[in-house]
Amino acid sequence: MTRAPDETGTLDRILTLEIARVTERAAVAAAHLRGRGDEKAADQAAVDAMRSELNTLAIEGVIVIGEGERDEAPMLFIGEQVGTGEGPAVDVALDPLEGRTVCAKNLPNSLAVIAMTGRGSLLNAPDVYMEKIAVGPGYPEGVVDLAQPPEVNLQALARAKGVAVSEITACILDRPRHAPLIEAVREAGAAIRLIGDGDIAGVIHTTDPEQTGIDIYMGIGGAPEGVLAAAALRCTGGQIQGRLQLNTNDKRARAEKMGISDPYRIYSTHEMASGDVIFAATGVTDGNLLDGVRFYNDRIVTHTLLMRSRSRTVREMRAYHHDKSKFHL
Repeated sequence: MTRAPDETGTLDRILTLEIARVTERAAVAAAHLRGRGDEKAADQAAVDAMRSELNTLAIEGVIVIGEGERDEAPMLFIGEQVGTGEGPAVDVALDPLEGRTVCAKNLPNSLAVIAMTGRGSLLNAPDVYMEKIAVGPGYPEGVVDLAQPPEVNLQALARAKGVAVSEITACILDRPRHAPLIEAVREAGAAIRLIGDGDIAGVIHTTDPEQTGIDIYMGIGGAPEGVLAAAALRCTGGQIQGRLQLNTNDKRARAEKMGISDPYRIYSTHEMASGDVIFAATGVTDGNLLDGVRFYNDRIVTHTLLMRSRSRTVREMRAYHHDKSKFHL
């Protein structure tokens, strides 16, 4: 029987633990292929595992952010229905293997990621690029602004943190398109942490600068990753702004079909992810915040972050799976 979230728009907190099983299973499937150089195979293994586990959950889920649009993705595509159909109506955003190239090369910060919230609470964005800027919790709303140049944002963040710009570190994807951004950040006096892939992890790292050494995320990455990152920041009190890169007629037409009429609009955290958000990420490879999957003769060990926006609770869960058969190994 279909039901909406309760009158306050909140989801059953039991779902917070149940979605951990979804990311755990995807992470374990992908981890079997890390370092093998085949990112497509690793991604497909994660997709198959995540879809199978999602369909055991008592939800009426619709994928709003997934592996791509229907014509591009055979499974976990935007608009696909998941779950048993006997539970709350929810929007689902997911990335079964965030950082598939990272996984294929067995480099840091590959994750399996999912977020859920009540129906109509996630930005239904096409699978295009998005320009983003993000900071962690503890700053005034609007401390950084995507409409401002990098040096202005870095100076504003430094003032809010009470440090010099030289003590700020920005995380940026290592891409040729970011050459002007990298130059501007360095000219402003800030340090840069370049990452090869995995910008959801890059944004999440801003939530704990003392541990990760990252204060701000800047640059252009995937729009699906931007919505997932917004879901994570809703749970921690961080901030993100995003602007879709709709630079062709085809992209603008696809966006219009999803209800996006202004191709230049800057979206806030709450406009990308509202309502009661639950979020889970399980490490596939070792990283700054999460360890990768560990395989032993008698057990599998996973490391997961579980977060919920309503309670602002962040749980770090290390699970020891002695029944390996549940992963269909």
